[in-house]
Amino acid sequence: MLIVTSRADAAARSRQIVVNGRDYTIDEYIGSAPKRGIYIEGNEANDDGRPQGFLVHQPPNAVTPAHFHEPNQFQVFVSGNGRMGAAPAKPLTVQYANGHTPYGPIVAGEEGVQYFTLRQRWDPGAKYLPAARDLLRKGNQRTRLKGGIPVADVAERAARTSPVVETIMKEEADGLAAWIWRFGPGAKAVLPEPDKGGGQYLIVAAGTLVSEAAPLDRLSTVYITPEEQAYTVKAGEDGLDLLVLQFPRLGEAISGGASRV
Repeated sequence: MLIVTSRADAAARSRQIVVNGRDYTIDEYIGSAPKRGIYIEGNEANDDGRPQGFLVHQPPNAVTPAHFHEPNQFQVFVSGNGRMGAAPAKPLTVQYANGHTPYGPIVAGEEGVQYFTLRQRWDPGAKYLPAARDLLRKGNQRTRLKGGIPVADVAERAARTSPVVETIMKEEADGLAAWIWRFGPGAKAVLPEPDKGGGQYLIVAAGTLVSEAAPLDRLSTVYITPEEQAYTVKAGEDGLDLLVLQFPRLGEAISGGASRV
C-alpha cells in the first residue's frame, strides 16, 4: 500500500488541539490524527488500524512537556526554531523514538516550530510524565537524534549530475534507518526494499517528486508499507532532496539508549 499526500491536501485537513494550555495546529497527512493533546483512558477504541502522520505547528514559546507514546515514531523539524530536550531542533532535525521511550520537552522558540510526527501505527495520545509513569513499559527504550541536515537550493540541485545518498541514521539490526537522497533535475533511482524494515515515510525536503497524480512539492509525503516493492523516485525539473525514514520491523524494535548520530 502506498499513501501519497500533497502538502496542499494536508493543509486542507488542518485543525487545532490544546497542548499544555496552548492552541496547536495540526495538518493531517496519514491516518487519524489525535483528537486532543493528551491521552484519555479508553481512547484505544478509536484505533483505525492505520499508520499515523501529521505536521505540528507549535506556537511561539509553547512547551510540550516530556512524555511518551505507544508506537515507534519519527519526528522531523522542518521550519522555525526550538529544542528537543537540551538539543537544538532546527531544520532539518530528525529524531526517532521507540514506543514507550520518554523524550522532550519540545520547546518552541520566538518563531514557533513546525515538525512532522510520523508513527508506525495509530497512537491513543501523549502520556505525560510524571503523571503517566505507571503506564510506561520499560526495557525497550531507544532514541536517535540527528540535526544540522542541510537542504540544497535550486542552483545546487540543478548542478547535480547523479543521485547522492547521505546516511542520517545507520541501518540497525531491526531495520531502523534514515537517509536523505539528493537528485538533480529529472534524475531517477530505486530506494531500498521496504521489507528490510517496518515501512517507510518519504518527505520532500526541497524540490519536486514526480508522482502519477500530480507533482509533489516541499513537505509532501509518501508512506510505503513493507509489502510494497521498492519505490522508484523521479525528481522534477527543479531537482529533489528526499528524506527516507525507515521504521524497525514490527515486533523487533530493540533497545539502544539515546544517541546523536
